[in-house]
Amino acid sequence: MPQLSVRAHRLPPSPIRKLAGYAEAAKKRGVKVYHLNIGQPDVETPPEFFEAIQRADLRVLAYSPSAGYPGLLQEIANYYGRLGQELSTSNIIVTTGASEALTFAFAAILNAGDEVIVPEPYYANYSSFSLAKDATVVPITTRIEDGFALPEMSAFEERITPRTKAILICNPGNPTGVLYPRAALEELRKICLKHDLFLIADEVYREFVYDGAEHHSTLELADMEQHTIVVDSISKRFSACGARIGCVISRNKELMEAIMKMAQARLSPPTLGQIGAEAVYKMPPDYYQVVAREYARRRDVLVEELSKLEGVVCPPITGAFYAMVRLPVEDTDVFCQWLLEEFQHEGATVMLAPGSGFYATPGLGRDEARIAYVLKSDDLRAAVRCLGAALQRANSLKAIGSTT
Repeated sequence: MPQLSVRAHRLPPSPIRKLAGYAEAAKKRGVKVYHLNIGQPDVETPPEFFEAIQRADLRVLAYSPSAGYPGLLQEIANYYGRLGQELSTSNIIVTTGASEALTFAFAAILNAGDEVIVPEPYYANYSSFSLAKDATVVPITTRIEDGFALPEMSAFEERITPRTKAILICNPGNPTGVLYPRAALEELRKICLKHDLFLIADEVYREFVYDGAEHHSTLELADMEQHTIVVDSISKRFSACGARIGCVISRNKELMEAIMKMAQARLSPPTLGQIGAEAVYKMPPDYYQVVAREYARRRDVLVEELSKLEGVVCPPITGAFYAMVRLPVEDTDVFCQWLLEEFQHEGATVMLAPGSGFYATPGLGRDEARIAYVLKSDDLRAAVRCLGAALQRANSLKAIGSTT
């Protein structure tokens, strides 16, 4: 039998989707599944997205330019201009989601054996994207007891080697829901300039910040034009995950020229998605405010309901729409599978993302799980009550979530 590559065997399964088969089996048994495992919002996509596609009146679904349609590139530049960041359309390349944007960035800057420093827990696909380029994620552990705040900058310095090429952050954070303050970004800036590193920022949750906090983009950092790479997407901002439209942004001309060659090799980003995206990038400021307020309400509901569950630890959530919580079980991989295979409460169960898949350090996250609070408030309350019943049941059975 022909053999697969070593790379194929090394790629980890997604902690977000690896239990999908169990969820589908539960639904076939007639069990309602509350999906708190994946960042798929139930907020409606702006109708302007679909109206733009209908108005297009296409006769041929053709390739677009490899960098993206000029109109969409200009609207993205306009969007950033309203945020105070002046960009040329040459600083932007449209991609098939933020995933392709990050894949292009990694391919442009990483050689085999190179390293990217990433605070953990982190979005699990970062590992897959780096392994696909034969590079390595070097984790810096953040702790739930500290609200997953960045550690002292000395921790970053200690992990820098001759193979280090970049630091990658997600701000606000997936899976932690943490917003990094401007002071932390300035410290990262100093390190990147000192060691001549790229600073890659996944900023797809930029609009979702709470309690009067302000998001600061890495594009604001002085003297970082050659170092900063921003990954962005319409998936969460406009609740348009299926459009698969993202972008990679940098003022580094040489980098963007390299990424352009990759964009040409894959031909073009999705045509229909770009048509819709150009329309929603014209949404007025109050659109973002309304959506952010809705997620703030859901955040409050989640925190309120989780506080009623004995043994559950939920750190402060200041951004995005995720919470990385500690559960009173020994192994959330076992517990989350049991939820779907064997448990139901009033005809329903809950699907969570086990925490271990968001860590690179072996053994960490075994008692944690990521919750995506993307459901309406009533459904969210019901889901957490269901989780509480499951924890009580697991505690009575003792063995659920345990490796013994």
